Amino acid sequence: MKTRAQMRILPDGRRLHLQDGPIDLIVECFGNAGEIQSAYDAACARFVFVLDELCTELKTLRGQCHPDSDWPQGPIARRMFAAVLPFACNHFITPMAAVAGAVAEDILATMVDAAKLSRAYVNNGGDIAIHLGEGEQFVVGMVERPDRPSLFGTLTISSHHSIRGIATSGWRGRSFSLGIADAVTVLADRAAAADAAATIIANAVDLPGHPAIIRAPASELAPDSDLGDKLVTQGVGTLNQREIAVALHSGACMAERLLSMGLIRASALSLCGATRLMDVTDDRLVSSAIYVRSLMHA
Repeated sequence: MKTRAQMRILPDGRRLHLQDGPIDLIVECFGNAGEIQSAYDAACARFVFVLDELCTELKTLRGQCHPDSDWPQGPIARRMFAAVLPFACNHFITPMAAVAGAVAEDILATMVDAAKLSRAYVNNGGDIAIHLGEGEQFVVGMVERPDRPSLFGTLTISSHHSIRGIATSGWRGRSFSLGIADAVTVLADRAAAADAAATIIANAVDLPGHPAIIRAPASELAPDSDLGDKLVTQGVGTLNQREIAVALHSGACMAERLLSMGLIRASALSLCGATRLMDVTDDRLVSSAIYVRSLMHA
C-alpha cells in the first residue's frame, strides 16, 4: 500500500481531507453513517492511485489538444480530454485545463458507486463535483477573488437542475491565466466541463497590450507548464470603468457563446470589483436563485 497520499477526517468529524502532491481535496457525504463510511473508504482506496495514474500520461496531458488528437488511456485523463475537446478547434487548450474538475468527478463517482448517499461533494481547490439525490439541494457561495475570498452571492442548486459541476478560474487563482479576470465561476453539467470552460472564459476577459497589465512567459515561472512560452498575467494595475467594462464584455461574449452551445449553464465574471452574470432562465436553473451585489448584469 502506498503511503505518500495523506488521508484524514478533519476535526469537524464530517469531512474527509485527501492530499497527494498538488492534489488537495475536501470531501463530504450525507446519508446513513454506514454508507458515508463506505463512501469514504472507497474514496481513499481510489485516491492513492490518482496522481501516479495521471503522471504516466503527463506528456500527453500537457500537450495542446486538437480535434484529431489521440485519446489518453486513464479514466481521469479521458474525462480531461473530453472536457477540453469542444474548444480544441478555436482555442489553445490542453487537457490540464480540466484536471482539477476531472479528479473531483472521479472521486465523487467512486463514492456514489460504492454507497447510497443523499448528497455529496468533492472540492478540489474550488473546482467542485456534486451529487444530489431526489429532492436534495446545495447552497453554493461565489467569491470575487479566490486569493482573498469575499462572498458576493449564493446559488441554490437543486436535484432537478442539470448542474453537477462548479469551477473557478482567473489570474489570482492556483493556475496561470492568459486573461485578467479576478475570478470566473462557471456552472456546468460536470465539474471537468466547468473547469475547462472557466479557463476559456477567464482567458477572454482581457485588454491585450494594456500597459497596466504585467505578463510573463509561463515557462519562466514554471518550466514544466503546459502553457509553454505563452504570456500569463502576473499583475493588473489601475483600470478605469470603461476598460473594466470592455474586458468584461469580451468575457461575457465568450460565456454567451458557450451558453448557446450548451457547454455551460451559468457564469459569473469578476474584475476589479465589477461582476457580470450570464445565466439561463429555464426549469433547470432559475436566475432568481442568484443573489448578488453587482455593477453589471446581463
